[in-house]
Amino acid sequence: MASSNQNQALSAILFLYRGVLAVDLPLLDGFERSKKPQRLPVVLTPLEVQALLRETDGAPEPV
Repeated sequence: MASSNQNQALSAILFLYRGVLAVDLPLLDGFERSKKPQRLPVVLTPLEVQALLRETDGAPEPV
């Protein structure tokens, strides 16, 4: 489940208990919001780029 979905579900539960039912549950106070994971870009190595270029038709040979 994506972090945004988790945060939305937690907010809905908190709203239900605190806003609608007027019940304060200490159990819900300890939850941490989900964070979006950091992603590193996929980068080809120079050798991978050369191999890729060798496989293309009509491309000049890399130096």
